[in-house]
This record gives sequence, C-alpha cells and structure tokens, in this order.
Amino acid sequence: MKFHLPIIITVLASSLCYSQESSNKVNDSISTINKIKNNLSGSFESNAQWYLNDKKTGEFEEDNHVRANSYLRLNYFFLKNFTTGIQFESYAPQALLNYDRQFNKEIDLAQYYVNYKADKIDATVGYFYEQYGSGLILRTWEDTFLGLNNSIRGGNIAYKPLDYLEVKAFYGSQRVGLDISESDIYGVNVELDLKNALSTASMDQLSVGLSYVNRSSDFTSTSENTDKINIPKNVGAYSARVNVGFKDVYANVEYVYKQKDIRLNNVQPNIVSFSENKLFDGSAVLFNLGYSRKGFGINYTFRRLENMSFFSQREDANLINNPTQRGTLNYIPALTKQQDYTLANIYLYQAQPGLYIENYEAPRVKAGEIGNQVDIFYNIPKGSLFGGKYGTKLSANLSYWAALNIDVSDPDGIPFFSSDNLTYTSDFLNFKNKLYSDFNFEVKKKWSKKWSSIFTYINLFYNSDYLVEANGRSLNAWIGVAETTLKMGKGKSLRLEGQHLSTNDDARNWLGGTVEYFFNSNFGLYLNDSYNYEESPIVENSKIHFFNLGGSYSKGATRVALNYGRQRGGLICVGGVCRPVSPNSGITLNLSTSF
Repeated sequence: MKFHLPIIITVLASSLCYSQESSNKVNDSISTINKIKNNLSGSFESNAQWYLNDKKTGEFEEDNHVRANSYLRLNYFFLKNFTTGIQFESYAPQALLNYDRQFNKEIDLAQYYVNYKADKIDATVGYFYEQYGSGLILRTWEDTFLGLNNSIRGGNIAYKPLDYLEVKAFYGSQRVGLDISESDIYGVNVELDLKNALSTASMDQLSVGLSYVNRSSDFTSTSENTDKINIPKNVGAYSARVNVGFKDVYANVEYVYKQKDIRLNNVQPNIVSFSENKLFDGSAVLFNLGYSRKGFGINYTFRRLENMSFFSQREDANLINNPTQRGTLNYIPALTKQQDYTLANIYLYQAQPGLYIENYEAPRVKAGEIGNQVDIFYNIPKGSLFGGKYGTKLSANLSYWAALNIDVSDPDGIPFFSSDNLTYTSDFLNFKNKLYSDFNFEVKKKWSKKWSSIFTYINLFYNSDYLVEANGRSLNAWIGVAETTLKMGKGKSLRLEGQHLSTNDDARNWLGGTVEYFFNSNFGLYLNDSYNYEESPIVENSKIHFFNLGGSYSKGATRVALNYGRQRGGLICVGGVCRPVSPNSGITLNLSTSF
C-alpha cells in the first residue's frame, strides 16, 4: 500500500485537473487530496504458502497447493473527533492450512466501524474490540497468526463523568469466521479509582471493578429430547475485582461467576437426560501478588477455573470442529512461561477451562484446572564478583497445574451420566491431579559492548494421557539452550543458538540450532533445524530434520520475509493461546506494511 498510494493520488489528481476550468480549483482539489492523504492511515498484511510434497512430512493431498491469507485495513480521521475504518480480508484461493474453514471467501469486507472520541466519551458503531478486567469475563481481539478474530458488531460506549469513574456498555453480535453469531451479546463494566476518589495518599493504587456480560441465544436441535429440558436463553457472567498497590507491593484479585447452562462437551451439547441437574454453572478465581524494587522482582499468580468456557454460540464449544476457538467471549491463556525457543515449544500446556466427558463406558470428567506460577527476577550488580563489568540478569519461573478433583457418582455410587441425577462435585483446593509443571532458569550475560549471551535450563512434566489423548502416558524432560549474539557495527550481527531436549519418553531426544546473520539493520538471513536424532520406541518414523532457511528485509514500516522448510506438527501459541497445526513442507512469504 505504501508504494501504490502515490499512484492512486496522482490518478485522482489528474482526473480532477481535467474536470476543472481554473487553476485555483485545481489547486484546491490537490489540497483536498493532500488532506485526505494526511488523515488516512492503514496497513496491509499477507501470509502466503506454497505447500510441497515431502517424503518425511507426507504428501499434500488437499486442493490448492498455493494459499494466502491477506488483510487490508484503512482508517480515516475526519472532523475533529471522528474516525472511520474498514477491513478487507482475502483467503484466495483458500485459507492457509489449519485455519478456520469458515474463512472461505476470496475477498470480503470483513469489518467496518465509526468512532467518536472526546474527553469523556469514546463511542463506536460497527465492529469493535473490548476487554473487561483481566479478560476472564470478556476479551475480544484479533491475531492473524492464530487465525482468530472475536470482534463484536454493534455499539460500544465508554463514559468517564469523573476522573475516578468510568462506565462502559456494549450490545451486538460476535464475529464467527466471516459471519456473525446468531446470538445477542451485551455487557456493562464499571471501574472506580478509589485512590483518587478518596484522595488517599497512603496507597499507590486502590481500585475496584464490576462487570456483567450476557449471551442471549435460542438453542435449536433436531433431537426429540430437547423439549424435555429447560435450556436457558440467557446466560450471564458476573465479575468483581480489586487492585491494591502500596510502595513496592501490589496485589489484585478477581472472581467470576457464570450462570447455569447446558454442558458443552467436545462432541455435542448434553441433552441425554432431562432434569434441572443437567444445567451447570461456572466460576473463576484469579489472584496476583507481587513485590518489585530496583534489581529484584517477584510475582505469584494463582488461578482456578471451573466450567468457564464461554462461547457466543453453543455449537462452537465443539473443539473438534472448532480448533481455532472462534466465538470465544473470554480470554483464558495458559499461565506458564511463554517460550522463545523451538524445542521448548514441543510440550506446551493449554488452559483447561471447560466441562467435558470422555469415554462414557469408563468415564473421565474434565471440569477445569487449578494451579499457580511464580516469576523471580534478580540483577547481579555491576562490578560484583558474579556481575562483572556489565552486570548479570537472572530469572526463574515455576508453574504447576492440575485438573480439578471431581466426584461423579450419585449416593448409590452410580456414575452420574447413567442415572437421572446428573451432578458432580469438585474440591476447591486440591492439586493432586497433576497435568503440567515446569521450572525455568535463565541467565543473561553481557561480556562486552558487542558480545552477549543467554543460557536457559528447563525441566518439565507433561501429562499427555490427560492433555492429548487417553494413552496412559506422561513424560519428564529437560531442555538446555545456549545463545550468543555478536554485534559488529553498522547493523551487522551474528547470532548462534544451540538447543537440546532430553527425555526417555515419547519422541526421545532432540537437537536444535540456529544461525542468524544480519548484513545491516534491514536485511538478514537465518538457518535453523530441529532433529529428533534418537529413534523412539513409541513414535514411528520420528527421526526427521525440521529445518527452515529464510530471511527478511525491512525498510521503514515495510517488512518482507521468505522461508523454505518444514513445520513440525503440534501446537502454535501466541500469548498462551494455541491452535493445532499438521506437519507440512513448503515455501512461505510474509509481507506487511503500514502507512
């Protein structure tokens, strides 16, 4: 768009010139065009891949080996307080592999909005994004890498009558794929800054928040049994939270309650029996406590989720047909360390918020998760024995997550789904059903002005029996990473990285590495590889080189990247939210620009 915009402006200016009789009118027209140009902003992004057949990753048996996802966003500022925008999306000839199949149009006007913003009011009509609290009750956002866009089409307003009080409200329908949900969504949020309201100088922060979000939706089914159970049309969620800060200590807590709804499992909504006990409510508790001062910081996070999957359409809760989690109203990421290295992203934890039943003959109920994590940061001072001339940065992260402990029997000891008394109970604080744990330790050391290194150690436990499939297996693994970067002036740099994953389970041992060289601040090339070098007794044909060769060129706000290589099957995550990907090989082109 940055390259085509001058051409478009020139053509428009030429047309206007011929249609005017005086040079003054021509100058006025050109001035108008320049004003439009100054008030116009936007971006263009395109991600394309040419999928190739590969003996190791398998033949590409689907149609259209060449595919692309593209996005054009335009925003125009007019009058004094107004902004309008549109977003075109193209999935031609098809969306990239493993993206939502509802992205099925070659080009579509996917979103539009008009926004008015003044000192006390911020109002939007059209498509918008919003978040209440931490997102446990509501967060809509877009991530093109994950293929996720959960915006809402309707109206949204934020009103701030006082410096310490803000009230928000919205009404609309959520985007699902390239369409909108058949349900109505509405909500209200209140934020009160008590520190400013009470003029208390003893606290650095003191605020409270209250939220309510409701989904209104009729449930339709061809089943003859649905008329025998009272399926609620409206399902709401309530949130209350408090934030406190005093000197170097801060804390916040949030509680969410979700009203009763039919159980939404990974196969179909539950309609197998007909008592009021077929309805289940949900809840969430989030607590953070931290301490921070110069050179040292520690943060503790606790979260408990029970039946907190919240979708704008009940049928979207079928995660087999909806792996990209379209129609999600709330934001529930995995609260573990977000890893930067390839081998550290093989065994990834995903949050477990939903209520599911697996295997009706030998039942296993999943109702949520409970767990915590701790982050610790410490800077060894410069000039000390271990700090050296430039100091040394240490960080550690520990996390532990477990499935809620569930009792699924009625008083006679009969599994609940085989009786008319469809109930279950859960322990509030019980960590015994371990799903995942990890320990991460990182050392960042600057040896000179041009040379620095990072050393990382990870030790993890992964319950694949629960998180992947009922295979009766779990694994322990450790990962070591050493990375060093040498800056050579004028934008030149060389980065080397070595990784090793060791486990006696699953696909056994891996070796990985990266070489990256930047010729200047704009242009760089890289080569990386991950190799499962030890044959596994569990995973067949596991010895595969997942290599990638590519480079990128950046100029101003424009970036072009080209890559050839293999994609390992598994999960791709951004910010703790993941989508599954299948093994594939091909050439990838990424283009992004803004103006």
